Amino acid sequence: MRTPDTIDTRRIGALGTPRLGGRTWTAILAVGLVGQLAWVIENMYLNLFVYDTISTDPAVIAIMVAASAVAATAATLLFGAWSDRLARRREFVAIGYIAWGLVTAAFGLIGGGASGALANGASGASTAAAATATAVIAIIALDCVMSFIGSGANDAAFAAWVTDSTVPANRGHVDGWLAVMPLIGMLLVFVLLDPLTQSGQWSLFFGIVGGITVATGIAAWFLIRDRGVAKHPHGVLRAIFEGLRPQTIRREPALFLTLAIWTVIGISSQVFLPYVLIYLRYSLALDGYAIVLGVVLLLASALSVAGGRLMDRIGKPRFLPFAVGAFAAGLLAMLFVREMTGVIAAATVMMAGMMTSVAAVSAMTRDRTPADRAGGVQGARMIMAILIPMLIGPAIGAAVISGADHSYVELGVSHPVPGPEIFLAAAVVLVAVPPLAMLRARMMRRGEDARVATRADRA
Repeated sequence: MRTPDTIDTRRIGALGTPRLGGRTWTAILAVGLVGQLAWVIENMYLNLFVYDTISTDPAVIAIMVAASAVAATAATLLFGAWSDRLARRREFVAIGYIAWGLVTAAFGLIGGGASGALANGASGASTAAAATATAVIAIIALDCVMSFIGSGANDAAFAAWVTDSTVPANRGHVDGWLAVMPLIGMLLVFVLLDPLTQSGQWSLFFGIVGGITVATGIAAWFLIRDRGVAKHPHGVLRAIFEGLRPQTIRREPALFLTLAIWTVIGISSQVFLPYVLIYLRYSLALDGYAIVLGVVLLLASALSVAGGRLMDRIGKPRFLPFAVGAFAAGLLAMLFVREMTGVIAAATVMMAGMMTSVAAVSAMTRDRTPADRAGGVQGARMIMAILIPMLIGPAIGAAVISGADHSYVELGVSHPVPGPEIFLAAAVVLVAVPPLAMLRARMMRRGEDARVATRADRA
């Protein structure tokens, strides 16, 4: 019997793509957007907060990003396998988002206390150093808690539910929309909430985002319907490690090569993303940097959505090289632009290329995901697409920043700032994509030849 709002293959769009129901689309867009809104805070504005109020040392940001990535990966492994075992996603998404929002709101309280401690400790060098160390430890610890809860709800349960709710014919369109959610989230934050950060109202800033996340968790309880996925036959612990066993990798080579491509794209992104706000605000000193970001995000979002539709028409593997090429071209262009117009043009190409590259590998990963292990695959995805990039990328960026030795002087004190070299380093990383893509294509052809031979033998 067909439940309301399941995928109805009798309702076919003009391109022969199965349509999703209104409730499914509402859940995908609303839960996906607010999840990325919260990640914008964790991945970008938290870095800016630390740089503005605690420490300008890029190594602090790199350590914080790496620690939160470890916590996020552990959560995705656990909750992805757990949701497979129960064959349920709704509770993990709804309750997880509520808890995620509460922790995000609490972040403002600790953040305000940290900055206050630094201000009070500024009278002595040793006291200031102790206050800085305490603030860094507190911020990193709470960031890990927030990442653990958020990844369990978003990266594990919600991502698995999207896989359950879609089919290969419409995943390019869906992942095209999901890929622009970080851009839309950034745009909303820049337009509506960035003035709060500029005036130092960090507690209110975190409180608003936390409240929105809580409200979305409540809404998700009514929007999300589990799709009757078969329960994973093994226990949670076995399900966690099964997706990482060498036998599983040998059995699913195309899946893990797709994730390897995602790893490279993720490392490239993380070389510059943690520092890009600092670069625009302090290195380029653009007075209208919020306007620049707003225009870039609008244009890149529109291009990414259009790219998702094109991806479904021409095929994801054929689309991927064009997306990665655009990403690399935008990164290289960022080396040479300094004025507002040039930055908008280069950054639009860069961000659109990055988002469509992620959309392509995300949809390709869903296509290769076994039906009963959508949650478990999120653990492998988290390790290869999030953990490894967040460990390696920011460290590369920090090393490039330290080596380039750019700085600005404020009140007689020199502070390190990112230079355009971070974009060159990010572009160099992408050189690894073409050989991995060719190896994946070879494995796909080999697998198809083996299936054809098996069918011939049976005949």
